[in-house]
Amino acid sequence: MSAPFPEIVDAWRMVSARRSFNGHLPVAHLPRLADALAAPDGTIAYDIEFDRDELGVAYLALRAQAELTVICQRTLEPFAMPVNVDTRLGLITREEDEAGLPPGYEPLLLESAEIRPAEVIEDELLLALPLIPVKPGLEESDYHWSTDPEQAEEPQRPNPFAALSSLKKE
Repeated sequence: MSAPFPEIVDAWRMVSARRSFNGHLPVAHLPRLADALAAPDGTIAYDIEFDRDELGVAYLALRAQAELTVICQRTLEPFAMPVNVDTRLGLITREEDEAGLPPGYEPLLLESAEIRPAEVIEDELLLALPLIPVKPGLEESDYHWSTDPEQAEEPQRPNPFAALSSLKKE
């Protein structure tokens, strides 16, 4: 069952009711994400589902898609970067419970039963942003870095002081 997007929800009630929410959220309504972008324009398409898996683990499944405007670190020009998030967050109340989550789950530590779905979306989109955004299709650098010691040697250049050796007295 899908419902309008609430500001705050009780996570455990949502899990019990197997609730889901989907829709669109303006990027400008997420202040931390907006600060990390070149322009806070556009919208985020989201789909949130609360449920329990076959092992009884309570989770929040989040799928979000957005075109976020970031600054290319090669050209220093803004560009729209598509960002897709598809994650399953295991709801835990203690840090020790993280070890009990099945593979494929990320922990979501709940300090109380209330969570703000918009903040969860914002957190996951911030984690999906690259540390150094680079516009796709830019030419590679002419210089190729290598950690191989044989390739790391610089070509031999003439010594600028070689001419002084002829002046040396014996």
